[in-house]
Parts: sequence; C-alpha cells; structure tokens
Amino acid sequence: MQATTSVRNAQHMSVKIAETILSRCVDGYHPSIGNKWGYVAGMALTAISRLGDWAEEPRYHELVKRHIDVFIQEDGTIEGGYALDEYNLDHVNKGKHLLRLWRETGEAKYEKAARLLEAQLIGQPRTEEGGFWHKKIYPYQMWLDGLYMSSPFMAEFAATFGEPVWFDEAARQLLLVERHTRNPQTGLLHHAWDESKEQRWCDGATGRSRHVWGRAMGWYAMALVDALEHFPVRHPKRGQLLGIFERMANAVVRAQDQDSGVWYQVMDCNGREGNYLESSGSCMLTYALAKGIRFKYLSEIDRKVVERAYEGILDRFVTEDEQGVHLHGICHGAGLGGRKYRDGSYAYYLSEAKVSDVLMGVAPLLLASIELERLQG
Repeated sequence: MQATTSVRNAQHMSVKIAETILSRCVDGYHPSIGNKWGYVAGMALTAISRLGDWAEEPRYHELVKRHIDVFIQEDGTIEGGYALDEYNLDHVNKGKHLLRLWRETGEAKYEKAARLLEAQLIGQPRTEEGGFWHKKIYPYQMWLDGLYMSSPFMAEFAATFGEPVWFDEAARQLLLVERHTRNPQTGLLHHAWDESKEQRWCDGATGRSRHVWGRAMGWYAMALVDALEHFPVRHPKRGQLLGIFERMANAVVRAQDQDSGVWYQVMDCNGREGNYLESSGSCMLTYALAKGIRFKYLSEIDRKVVERAYEGILDRFVTEDEQGVHLHGICHGAGLGGRKYRDGSYAYYLSEAKVSDVLMGVAPLLLASIELERLQG
C-alpha cells in the first residue's frame, strides 16, 4: 500500500516507523543495533529516544538503555569493537546516549565510558588548524560525516559536566570544516577536505572533494542543529554557528528538486544523467531544517519547504504493508579513499548500491517524522 502523501494525515507516522523497527527485535534486541558499537545504531537509538520523549512512551527509553548496556562494562570500558587507538570519530556517535543515562541514573559506568570517549577526542589527530582527522587511517582529512558523530556529543558533554571547553571545541570543528568544504558558488559543502592535498579524490588547489554528496550535507546539517541545542545563549560562537546554518539552509533549499521536493544523491549535479533522488540524505536535511525552524534558528526558511520535502519523501520513497513502514532509495554507503580506493567522482557516487529498509535511512526518516509532527504541534 502506498503511504499517504499528506503531512496532515501523517501524525502517527513516527510511531509506525518505530514499531516497524521494534518488530525486527529478537528477545528484546534489534540485530543491527545490539550487534556492535556502531554509528548507525547510535543514530537509530537517538531517533527512538526522541520518540520516547515526543510520544511520552517509556518503553522506547527502556529499549535504548537495554541496547547501550550490552556494550558498557562496570569499569566504563566499551565492548563491541570500540578501540580508542583507532581514533575513529564514527565511534563517538553512540556515546551520546551515555550522557543522558548518566544524568538519569547516576551510574558511574556511564560517566566512565563518556570520559573514555573524551580521552579519544583529546588525542584525536588534527590538521594544523586543529581540525579532527575523520579517522587515524585518513590522515589530514576532515569529512562532514565526522561532525555529526562528534560535535553534538561534545556540546552535550560540556552541558552535562559543566566543562565549557567542549563547547569551544565543538564550535571550532563545525566552523573549520564549513570554511574548508564550502563551495562559494553554490553555498553547498563538499563531502570532505584534504589538508595535504595528496588524495586523488580532492581538488589540487582547494583540497575539497569534487562533489556534494547529499548524505554528507545531511550529516553536517544534523550536526549543526543537534549541537546548537546544547549551546548556551551567551557562547561567543553561537551566533556565528547560527549564521552559517542559515546560509547553508538557503543553499540546501535552492538545491531542492522542484518536482519532488527532495534532494539528489549528488547535490551539485541536479538533473545530470544517472543522478537520482536519494532518501537518506533527503530525510536528514528535512529533519535538520524542520528542527531549525522549530527552535527558531532559521529566520528565512518557510515551513512549507520542509512540509513539501516530507511529502516528497512519503510519496517517492515510503511504502506500507502488513510488515510495517518501508523506506526505499537509500544509498548503501559512500566514502573516499581507502584500500579499495573511492575516487569521489560523479560515477563513483552513482556506483554505490541502492537498498531498502536499512537503519541508515530509516533512522533519519523517524527523526524527520518526529520533527514534522512537532511542527504541527
């Protein structure tokens, strides 16, 4: 059955999506959330936790705690594949849940595990200006993905433990990567930046990767809006962060597909042969814009923009049947460099598989649905 395209009639879509996710659980555990310490699982738990608040449903929060407790030992060590010495920003994302669990339970293991991630960030290798490398194995490279993994964690860590230095660090990372990846002609942010300009995927003059990947834009937009939620009003960089959010949001709206209201896999190549409308990035951008409007961070973006985007998501990518809600048109994954070298070309971004129902897309769909429902009141 095709999902409704009316935002007005989608008020309970968030619950339907969450219940579809929960229906995959075996003995209370989701196989893609309880299997390893991973960033996609962390995003899925964030979406479920947000729904717990919005729907005032305790069992969603219980599910989050149950899945975090799989990995956190009493001494604060993190099981499931975490290794501090990898200096992998992706590994920070799931740690966001430690902060709320510590505030709510006072259990020392959650603070100890959060401090372990803090130790990683203290030692995270950096560019000459202090920008975090995305991973130790990607020297001198800042990726937009990594800002979502780490910046909201740092901002919430600062608020939770009263350590404002981490507000400063979150702001520094968000501003640095924006300055180095932003295309002055379009206002959009390219996927990554190589300070050394060594990688084949980068422009030799700017160090920017060659294209604007939709999901990378989504990662950064979510990073900004989620970090800003924790920033104190009096922080000296808050206004600058709001300014680049406004500027970026207007660029994103200009890149919105006029027919569907959603966004392309390669956002600086709208309409080019082979390019396709992609669901996960579209959901992320819809979420970030909707949340920015709700928090009044965005002054010039009309809510009709996000309502149209959400309708486009439901119309283009979502179906429903007796098994629940399904999301299609998800880019399975995209990166740069690595052993099996990814050259960042237009052809590369189109070569990655398109899949359905994976949490990489379903979690942002849930986040976007919650925000649209919140906008409706």
